[in-house]
Amino acid sequence: MMKQENYSFIYEVYDSIDELNNEDATLLERARSLTKNAYAPYSKFCVAAVATLNNGEIVMGTNQENASYPVGICAERALLASSAVLFPTAYIKSLAISYHNCNDNMTSNEPVSPCGMCRQAIQEHESRYQHPVRLILSGMTGKVFIVEKASQLLPFSFTGSNLGAQ
Repeated sequence: MMKQENYSFIYEVYDSIDELNNEDATLLERARSLTKNAYAPYSKFCVAAVATLNNGEIVMGTNQENASYPVGICAERALLASSAVLFPTAYIKSLAISYHNCNDNMTSNEPVSPCGMCRQAIQEHESRYQHPVRLILSGMTGKVFIVEKASQLLPFSFTGSNLGAQ
């Protein structure tokens, strides 16, 4: 017998960075500023991610495009790779993601969410460290979304348990 189920989650919405606490505002401002370091000559969609780790360190990443599109890497996965190499025992507490759309007549004033591949990678980080990753999502201006657990964005994720891993 068929039945329907519902999935939903709660997230916080702020009108601007001015409504955030100091720590969140500082992290988001760093992400906004870091968009200038993205390498996005093809899409002109510059993304930056900045995270606070539980050991107090700050890790950053930007998207790095390539003329052969599949070779590029998103800001979130660049950050995750750096974090795992530089601080292998530390987990991400909060991760701010921002973007600057440099295409003609485009604005950067709506929150941006990680792509599906990055959602999967962040979910794996949560699973690996058994700790939620809190997301702060925004553009260069405007609203800010805060999601308490990144895995909420990927309810049917593929996990190690699908492979028989413990």
